[in-house]
Amino acid sequence: MTMPDPTKLKVARHLDRPGICFGMSRVPGSGRVYFGASDAKVYEVDLTAEKPEAIELPGQHSGYVMGVALAGASVISGAYDGKLIWRDTATRTLVRSVNAHSRWIRGVVTSPDGRLVASVADDMDCKLWNVETGELVHTLQGHAKLTPTHFPSMLYCCAFSPDGLFLATADKVGHVVVWEVATGRSLATLEAPVMYTWDPRQRQHSIGGIRSLAFSQDGTQLAVGGTGQIGNIDHLEALARVEVFTWHDGQRTHEFPGDKSKGLVERMAFHPQGDWLVCAGGDHGGFVQFYDLRANKLLHQDTAPMHIYDFSLSESLDTLYASGHGKLATFEFKS
Repeated sequence: MTMPDPTKLKVARHLDRPGICFGMSRVPGSGRVYFGASDAKVYEVDLTAEKPEAIELPGQHSGYVMGVALAGASVISGAYDGKLIWRDTATRTLVRSVNAHSRWIRGVVTSPDGRLVASVADDMDCKLWNVETGELVHTLQGHAKLTPTHFPSMLYCCAFSPDGLFLATADKVGHVVVWEVATGRSLATLEAPVMYTWDPRQRQHSIGGIRSLAFSQDGTQLAVGGTGQIGNIDHLEALARVEVFTWHDGQRTHEFPGDKSKGLVERMAFHPQGDWLVCAGGDHGGFVQFYDLRANKLLHQDTAPMHIYDFSLSESLDTLYASGHGKLATFEFKS
């Protein structure tokens, strides 16, 4: 597969939206995406259409919809209200609603084979569900409910390995757990404490945390993304930060403390052959970054038209579809 030139990534088009577009999931081989929004709704839109139009789906939540995952004929969303809602993509009808968590659901992802969906929430549980039946398969508990200073923690993200055998979860204080999916057994823990900031003087307030995870194609490497140490806790003023581990032995192999892009790394993805790691996020604005892990260097970074919360890289690696603050955007690798 030919490696696109990261320096040629440009915004091809964008669709302005009121509020914030959070988690998204794309129909393979197309530009049709499902996304959750700050208005507590889930939408479907074809970003390749001449005039893209967002279609509201049934089953409204009662708060921010942070996670949206597509599994076969089902699109599953999780939100501030702790609910998981299933919808049929063909008929655009409501299938089921489950009171999945006692606190805010921060992320929802499906396994590569589409049989399981994982949800993480601020109750500090990760739960695995049967996509077809909605039944709970495992409850994974490996994250402390309180920070070291005895304030409520948050469980921000999770990611399956490409072969579906493993699942990683990560929290506010930089604690990562890798699980065996079949048994629900904890296999390894990793720590990235620099991504967590505690301010004992201003407001006894903390900020940061690991916001994104990505396994390499062979499943041996795990990238974690967030932000560095923050001086002013009222702003995401620190540089975006990425660390990479060989999770089986717990070794940190790469540490990218940031160059000029500030804010949170909200989403990451490995090139299938490992040529680069692409990351996106933001503070008040947005960014896209490419890292060369073999050369241990930043390949390229550029601004984005919005703070990016999620993205999907096309199978041909020529297009990146992104959701974010006030926009959905399509990026292309221009020749």
